[in-house]
Amino acid sequence: MLFFYNKFHPSNKQRTYWLLIGISLVAIISTSAIAYAKNSSTSKNPIPVSAVIDRVFVDKSDRILKLMSDGKAIKSYRIALGGSPSGHKQQEGDQRTPVGVYTLDYKNENSIAYRSIHISYPNDEDKARAKSVGVNPGGDIMIHGQMNGFAHLGWLNQQRDWTDGCIAVTNDEMDEIMAAVTLGTPIEIVE
Repeated sequence: MLFFYNKFHPSNKQRTYWLLIGISLVAIISTSAIAYAKNSSTSKNPIPVSAVIDRVFVDKSDRILKLMSDGKAIKSYRIALGGSPSGHKQQEGDQRTPVGVYTLDYKNENSIAYRSIHISYPNDEDKARAKSVGVNPGGDIMIHGQMNGFAHLGWLNQQRDWTDGCIAVTNDEMDEIMAAVTLGTPIEIVE
């Protein structure tokens, strides 16, 4: 009987251990949320009304998306990528974001994630390369917000790579990007 009591009733040492783990997790999550809130400058530093965004620049290794005007970064955003982000997208399902210069060619207000802007991948070169090795190049690569219904987790989601090859930002950031970027704007994605 004592065996069952000890199994289901932890000792004071075990309770203290689990309490310390819980407090540590709360501290880590709180610190991440505060750091993200400090870095999230959508409302603090709005894009100047006079700025014309003429290029979007994405650095995959630094996980940064920059809205550019006349060669100057007007605004930067922390991004999340696919689960296997290194290298150029080779085929459908590889969870990579393409590398190269593409065009932002249409906006989607009804996507599975909160708002999105389509990146013109695959181009002719991507299609030819995929065809030469007998694979589907994939497509539907977007800049988008959080998955619908999960906006409240944006601060946490942006700490890791979670997309299937798209470029993700928070919903507030997506609202700002959608308003600032016009269709036909080039996007340069580098490793």
